[in-house]
Amino acid sequence: METIKNGLDYLDGFLGSADYFPFLLIGVGLFFTIYLGLPQVRYFGQAVRIVKGKYSKSSDPGDTSHFAALSTALSGTVGTGNIGGVALAIFMGGPAAIFWMWVTAFLGMTTKFVEVTLSHKYREKTEDGTMAGGPMYYMEKKLNMKWLAVIFALATIISSFGTGNMPQINNIAQVMNDTFLIPNWITGVVLAILLAMVIIGGIKRIAKVAERVVPFMAVLYVIGALLVIIYNYQNILPSFSAIIGSVFSGSAAVGGFLGASFAYAMQRGVNRGLFSNEAGQGSAAIAHSAARGKEPASEGMVSLLEPFIDTLIICTLTALVILSSGVWKDKHQNTFDRNDMIFVVGEYSDSNESDVKQLQIFLDRKTEKESKVQRFDGSISIQNGEAISDGYTLINARSIAEDVTYSQREEGSLKSQPITGEITVKNGRLENPDIVVEGKSLIHSASLTAEAFTKGFLGENGKYIVSLGLLLFAFTTAIAWSYYGDRAVTYLFGSKGVHIYRVFYVAMFALAAVVDTTVVWALANVAIVMMTIPNLIGIMLLHKDMKNTVKEYWADFRKENPK
Repeated sequence: METIKNGLDYLDGFLGSADYFPFLLIGVGLFFTIYLGLPQVRYFGQAVRIVKGKYSKSSDPGDTSHFAALSTALSGTVGTGNIGGVALAIFMGGPAAIFWMWVTAFLGMTTKFVEVTLSHKYREKTEDGTMAGGPMYYMEKKLNMKWLAVIFALATIISSFGTGNMPQINNIAQVMNDTFLIPNWITGVVLAILLAMVIIGGIKRIAKVAERVVPFMAVLYVIGALLVIIYNYQNILPSFSAIIGSVFSGSAAVGGFLGASFAYAMQRGVNRGLFSNEAGQGSAAIAHSAARGKEPASEGMVSLLEPFIDTLIICTLTALVILSSGVWKDKHQNTFDRNDMIFVVGEYSDSNESDVKQLQIFLDRKTEKESKVQRFDGSISIQNGEAISDGYTLINARSIAEDVTYSQREEGSLKSQPITGEITVKNGRLENPDIVVEGKSLIHSASLTAEAFTKGFLGENGKYIVSLGLLLFAFTTAIAWSYYGDRAVTYLFGSKGVHIYRVFYVAMFALAAVVDTTVVWALANVAIVMMTIPNLIGIMLLHKDMKNTVKEYWADFRKENPK
């Protein structure tokens, strides 16, 4: 498994983690922002009026309302990225990463406007009477690039499992187990049944669930976040100062070994922004293609609200919770994840500037070979759970671990007993997967957000907002992505393949609650970019078509709605 993951990470080095990718994503958004005359600002009010149904007609072709389509698309984007993804961006790239998430969202509003408009324009009615649309349709029908459409559709199917399905239930199951002690398999089975009940009804039932759940979960999370931010009101301005200041100072350094270059912070922020709001990926265009309406540009305008809600509001609130609470700089007691741990030769201190610099070089994949730091190989003596041998340092979550204890899981149980004996480390990694390591270190992802939510008016109860938020956000993400994969399967194999896809989707959803999804995440990182690059190429080639479509919309709108 680790070999496969390493191979996917290597491939990702040429795709999403490559130096060119942030410039490509931002560049396309900037081009259309200028080319179309700042549509994310000029058309914002019109978008709100359309969502409210002011210009809707029940006789227009399509399967859902504008609001339902927006809710469905938001259910796919407002997910673990808003809770754990923001925390990971800060962890990896420092406060500057949030600035680049803002940039990606603002320019992404235009990118989404373009991809949704074109997808809605070239959608088709399938043999079962429902609408099917998305970038693959304009790639084939307008660009005559069937091969590019096939790549996009295949990547969409892979992403439906890699981002919308398996990691989502894995996160839910882990959180439900940590918070409420519910066994992972029970969470997996119960939610898989609920998932099946929703997606078997197709887009109409999916949209109906989304337009009820999404507003509720968004309001709940926003209230919870504000209770922390207001409690730490004195740190609001310093938090914004940290975000902006770290960009212009060219430094993204925070606690532990999180020192990051300007370029690295930009890359982490742009990539997390894409993962969060999916602007440029083309996925939300699939949901919007089902909306009722004759004017493609009107649905495109609706979609530009997504990055605004998803990133500029919800992700910003998460960032302010983390930054204002101060938990992002501190080490916390936690159970170490195997992927975050690495043993190195020698004893290092995070109070020694030279040690810190060496470890920073070592922890950067691009400069690791230049580092003098070596991975530890050998045995470590343990007495009643505590190490009694020296000559090594344990790094967890890019920080030197403290007060470390080692225990062994009892067979067939989640309980563990302190170890007395020898443990083996090979190439910096623990060999025995059943060893539980705990201690103090920096934390990231949803754990960091959950810790931050305890620093407000609700105290320790604040973590339940994160748990419930993750449950709702992740589950609705799985629902939305089932539809994206559904339409990709329809494009490639026709409606007959949809039932097989849905059964497999639900089965993998249940299974992922109890298995390691590390490789799936790595595969998803590659698939996301394999969707994004073809989509960006496609919309750039159709820039004139896009501009003409917008002109036609306003000409028709003025005829039907004279002042």
